[in-house]
Amino acid sequence: MDIRPEYRKKSIRSYVVRAGRMTEAQRKAYEVSWPTYGLKLANGVIDTDAVFGRSGPKVLEIGFGMGDSLVEMAVAEPETDFIGIEVHPPGVGTIMNNARLHQLSNLRVYLADANDVLDECFAEQSIDRLQLYFPDPWHKKKHNKRRIVQSAFVQKIRRKLRADGILHMATDWQHYAEQMLETLGDAEGFENCAGVGAYSERPEFRPLTKFEKRGQRLGHGVWDLIFKKTS
Repeated sequence: MDIRPEYRKKSIRSYVVRAGRMTEAQRKAYEVSWPTYGLKLANGVIDTDAVFGRSGPKVLEIGFGMGDSLVEMAVAEPETDFIGIEVHPPGVGTIMNNARLHQLSNLRVYLADANDVLDECFAEQSIDRLQLYFPDPWHKKKHNKRRIVQSAFVQKIRRKLRADGILHMATDWQHYAEQMLETLGDAEGFENCAGVGAYSERPEFRPLTKFEKRGQRLGHGVWDLIFKKTS
């Protein structure tokens, strides 16, 4: 079975599909669970309420990695529906396996480019919260243009968020955090929930990742930014 992310051709991407084969368990989980948890870019615009068979809060996470924290959130908030986007096939296999083990009904997954999914699959004002945790920092200055958090991306999110919707980002790269804060601070239609020029405390709904816990032990910083759509 050929398992590859869906994406449209474009010159600059904010990610690199990491090397690494899917394990047999991940591949089996994908094949068994995709009909239940998978969403396809090729299917176009979705009705988020119809996908889950109910109305209620809808949360979209971009780049969930192996999906541990997203599954943890879906378990902790059964009244909220979560959709994750990832381009790394092993991560998609893993999250679907864990979703099946937890018998989750409030989680769906795209194996696709996030910008393409936002452009083609979500109607305006269809998301209550968008989560972007630890995106690739592209730390070399010549690669900064590849960072996903740019003004055009922020306005794309704004159009997809419902009234008073939340954009929540987190990074462990201080320079990227500063760029995020500046970009969102200048963005039309957003308000910093922590106050002008301030970072937010990690909210209880965002679990600590294993990577983050290790960073804390080593004294590394993590910066959370929470902005609310105002118009």
